[in-house]
Amino acid sequence: MFSRSQILVAEFLGTALLLATVVGSGIMAERLADGNVAIALLGNTIPTGAILVVLITMFGPISGAHFNPAVTLAMFLNGDLKRIDGVPYVLAQIAGGIFGVWCAHMMFAEPFFQLSQKPRFGAGQWFAEFVATFGLVLVIFLVVKFKRDAIAMAVGLYITAAYWFTASTSFANPAVTIARGFSDSFAGIVPSSILPFILAQLFGAVAAWGVFRFLSAE
Repeated sequence: MFSRSQILVAEFLGTALLLATVVGSGIMAERLADGNVAIALLGNTIPTGAILVVLITMFGPISGAHFNPAVTLAMFLNGDLKRIDGVPYVLAQIAGGIFGVWCAHMMFAEPFFQLSQKPRFGAGQWFAEFVATFGLVLVIFLVVKFKRDAIAMAVGLYITAAYWFTASTSFANPAVTIARGFSDSFAGIVPSSILPFILAQLFGAVAAWGVFRFLSAE
């Protein structure tokens, strides 16, 4: 059994490394793509999917490798996590995400503190976040139930695909959404867009939990 401090450090570090990858690869991709947005998005997508496979493999045995308040909420609804444990999970994820963004800025000699100016508005974007999070949480529940050893690869591949089939490029994570508000880069989101994204993500997570309960009922 791991201690609470070990679990929370795993969630902090995992989310930090995830955001360092999302934002860092976004900055690198934008610099190298010479204005080609499709190439920049591809350069952002592949590292994100790859790092998720690595991070879930690394930290899954310690904390469950949520790195995502929507996943933590779904686990709480499913009875896999107590509320007293869920709140520290979420705080560690949010803090880790912001720290990861700052690490990316330092690596690329960008201003340390930023607020994004990149708008992401509209019903299509919000519905895309519902779909992205619904799919992610459903993947997690069903793969853990039926083929647990494939969870890292399944999540990494799902997010890689969702970058391209969703209009929002699949944030699918409230901690990621908040952290990306602190980066005025390719991966950023203007702070005024954050709340609708998070609400859509949480609704998607709850819906996925309901569908999982239906599909797994015996």
